[in-house]
Amino acid sequence: MKIGKDGVSKEEYTKGKSLKSRFGKFSAKEFYFLVFIVILTSVSVVAVVVLTPTEHNEASNNEVSICYDKCRLTLVETIPENLTYPHGSPVHMDTYDSWSKLIDGASERIDIGSFYWTMRQEDVVEDPSAWKGEAIFQKLLDAGSTIDIRIAQNNNTDPMMMKDTEILASKGAASVRTLDFPRLLGAGIIHTKLMMADTSAFYVGSANFDWRALTQVKELGIMVSDCPCMAKDLQKIFDVYWILGEEGAVVPSEWPAELSTEINMDNPVALADAGLNETMYISVAPPAFLPDGRTSDLAAVLNIIDSAEEFIYISVMDYFPTTLYQEHNIYWPLIDDSLRAAAFERGVQVRLMPSWWRYSSNNMKAYLKSLESISSAVDDKVQVKLFEVPIVTPEQASIPYSRVNHNKYMVTEKTALITTSNWSGDYFINTAGVSVIVSQTEGSEPTEKNIHVQVKAIFERDWNSPYAKFLNLTES
Repeated sequence: MKIGKDGVSKEEYTKGKSLKSRFGKFSAKEFYFLVFIVILTSVSVVAVVVLTPTEHNEASNNEVSICYDKCRLTLVETIPENLTYPHGSPVHMDTYDSWSKLIDGASERIDIGSFYWTMRQEDVVEDPSAWKGEAIFQKLLDAGSTIDIRIAQNNNTDPMMMKDTEILASKGAASVRTLDFPRLLGAGIIHTKLMMADTSAFYVGSANFDWRALTQVKELGIMVSDCPCMAKDLQKIFDVYWILGEEGAVVPSEWPAELSTEINMDNPVALADAGLNETMYISVAPPAFLPDGRTSDLAAVLNIIDSAEEFIYISVMDYFPTTLYQEHNIYWPLIDDSLRAAAFERGVQVRLMPSWWRYSSNNMKAYLKSLESISSAVDDKVQVKLFEVPIVTPEQASIPYSRVNHNKYMVTEKTALITTSNWSGDYFINTAGVSVIVSQTEGSEPTEKNIHVQVKAIFERDWNSPYAKFLNLTES
């Protein structure tokens, strides 16, 4: 995979925060009406404005909107074959089951944002474990005869990575648009992995549309159900891809107003009617794909790190304080610096668990050693382990680009971020990705139902497993 060369300014990285409303909760009409009453009566008036609930209420900066949908949040995992944990370890919905529920439950439309497609075993190698991918592919073929399916995908150099979508389109089961990032941005790819049904339920996570992601690769995602308020917000992100997939499309200097959002880092949605003490918003990359109000992935990541008071646990496939895929790579320490500052300035425990597999670069160990080397100066607050999915059989060894922990998430004592991006500079500069951020409502008590509590348990299960081993600082 070759990701290109052009970047953006540091100022653009944090673009996407909502603008402060001049009048807070009041609309312009309400404001002038109140002024009129004050003048008319010549007394001080205390006004209570009752907003009619639609999908959510508008909120002033640093407040929350309220979602009146049921909004069920479910963590979704793929645990590869032969990767086992002790009895009583956290268990969550399988990725295959999540995608099946979305497809089977759709009555009008399915939208999919994707990097590449290898759902059939003939796309990779023949192996019995490909059956889940084959089944999902057939479900899409069948569903496409009665509902609309739209797929936005990357323009991959390997035609076999787009063969499945070619078949879906040729059989009339899906409309497919391909994003050419080198033409649109001069570099980059779409690395998003999302599926949405009827603008009501969706999956966002690490799993590619690849049969290996259902049986041979460790994945983590989140399924949000019965939640039009958030699905409609995600729809705007998919619409950006769909627009840019049109022939001759260009990235506009200003995105249409209908793609703007009021749901962001400063104004998350409170899932009140779901009985959850949680808020949620969705962030995206790259900066060029940010309509008004949308939080950037980098802004979300840095805000979560900078807000942590107790711990920061991170599980990503790759961790580099550099770019990796540029023609001339650059040092890019924004996240690395924030982690060091969290440990040094606030005493926050930082645990980082990248993946190690047959395609890993030894250079990653050098950067990890550098980060962990400060631990002795910060009361051992920085720890690093590498997670390795074992290759148990000769058949598994013959499956390329498999047997890896592909998770991409961060969790603190109050927030979980589940993303589609690895952590090197490229994924924040010119790569399309999506993150779902779920936080505990301020002032509430955490319970086992909270997403961040469940994600923490997943991290600790993996961290304490025999598959995760401490980085040896003396290792060459």
